Amino acid sequence: MNTDPIADYLTRIRNANAANHRVVEVPASNVKKEITKILFDQGYILSYKFEDTTAQGVIKIALKYDKITKEPVIKKIQRISKPGLRKYAGSTEIPRILNGLGIAIVSTSHGVMTGKQAKADKVGGEVLCYVY
Repeated sequence: MNTDPIADYLTRIRNANAANHRVVEVPASNVKKEITKILFDQGYILSYKFEDTTAQGVIKIALKYDKITKEPVIKKIQRISKPGLRKYAGSTEIPRILNGLGIAIVSTSHGVMTGKQAKADKVGGEVLCYVY
């Protein structure tokens, strides 16, 4: 049985948002660290911390909520490319999410980046997930 660590990462964030948790802990990997940095840079999470106390390490993510309505900032976080069916997109085929209000996270030969960055750098790659 194969497991999908990125899908597990996204599901932990989704479940913590649904339960209104402030912090979620996720086992670390290089791809998850890059996705976390992108979520922070785009304003979807408050902060993050990489802890290397164990052999694998842990990512602690502080989730962000609207101050007035107490709604989570991440409305939907969806895995696109799965181990059973990989989804690739060229630089011209990377989709716009919610007409530019959301982001697509793409794994390219230049590293993990948003869809806008990939279009600007004219590189395609594997579409990991959509966030909005």
